[in-house]
Amino acid sequence: MLQSLLASYSEKVKNEKGKTIGYVYEELWTEYASTLLGKVFLYAALFLLAAFIVVGVFTRRKKAEQFPSFLKTAAIIGVTFALTVVLTMLAIGFGKIGEKGYMQEKPKLLVLIPPMILAGIAVPGGIISYIAYLYSKKAGKTALYITFGLLAAALVATFVCLIVYFNKNVLNDGYYDTADGSWGKVNQLALYLGAIILVIAALAAAFLADKGGNFSFDAKSIALAGICVSLSFALSYIKLWDLPQGGSVTLVSLLPIMLYAYLYGAKKGLFVGFVYGLLQSLQDPYIIHPAQFLLDYPVAFAMAGLAGVLKNVHIKSPQLKFALSALIGGTMRYISHVISGAFAFGAYALDAGASNVFAYSLAYNSFVFVDILLVIVAGVLLLSSKAFVAETKKFAAQETQAEQAAQNCDTNSDK
Repeated sequence: MLQSLLASYSEKVKNEKGKTIGYVYEELWTEYASTLLGKVFLYAALFLLAAFIVVGVFTRRKKAEQFPSFLKTAAIIGVTFALTVVLTMLAIGFGKIGEKGYMQEKPKLLVLIPPMILAGIAVPGGIISYIAYLYSKKAGKTALYITFGLLAAALVATFVCLIVYFNKNVLNDGYYDTADGSWGKVNQLALYLGAIILVIAALAAAFLADKGGNFSFDAKSIALAGICVSLSFALSYIKLWDLPQGGSVTLVSLLPIMLYAYLYGAKKGLFVGFVYGLLQSLQDPYIIHPAQFLLDYPVAFAMAGLAGVLKNVHIKSPQLKFALSALIGGTMRYISHVISGAFAFGAYALDAGASNVFAYSLAYNSFVFVDILLVIVAGVLLLSSKAFVAETKKFAAQETQAEQAAQNCDTNSDK
């Protein structure tokens, strides 16, 4: 009976040539699995968090000398849990792609393959750079520069693929883009200008706010970046609720990225957020235009790195400092999504009966502030812990020493 039921729900649809083009009950099993596991991971994450808090408070009060050891153990458990979530949900995601038959559609490959290649460069590149740094700084820097170069080349190739996809499948398709403007219209100029202006603004803000900071990564900063990205990516799968046209409110998924930027500054924060955005494009992606891809993924999530713009600003309260920093990063992410929604997905606003696509995008993407509010609450609670603040001060002191050492090396090399 069970075999018959499974067979009926996995029945394939074939074309006249006998090639599989999809399934009769498309997305049934993967949708059920992702929903069920999403809930399981949510409750598991909340349980782990509660357990860490209880054990951490007890350890701090009764066995303070063992608290650093507890933090290391908690980090290992957290990262292991995060990797479990990521691998499981990615497997389901690829299963969903298989159910839809996208891997047999050449146009879809132009959208699906490039993000995979970008992620395939970023993740191994970070691991190799970390290992290289353990041997020597020079080897680590070389590996990191090679990773940057490959990422830049892959990003250019991604742009080319997405331009081809847009011109062949979206331009004048009668829905997203109509030649006579009778329905949706993709405003390419506004998308490109919006992406360029946001990138310039973010870079300017990062370099002005973090003048004394360097952009050199060492083994420790790379390792912490990897941990924060993996935690954020895992938490992004644990959704409190989904929106009908894309986007979701998650279980503080941007908290690790924003804490990293808060500790290391906006320069490194922007880059780590950018890499996280590339990984986000693997998670149920919806891409119709190269500039929209930038605005909704790498640029939008790179803005989380602007949570580091107040690193060198003296604000007595760490809670207030983080809250303001997170609000800056969240607002910039919101602007990025609004530009994409207004100028790439105007058809959705018209479907909803809205006459002003920009106003609709402003209202629809306001979910970002709910997401950021949860991050701020969680961050403020963390920074209310004296032990956690003490650990962040250690990181800050070590980062300052590393920056001074790098500046001394540059000065000596000039001589």
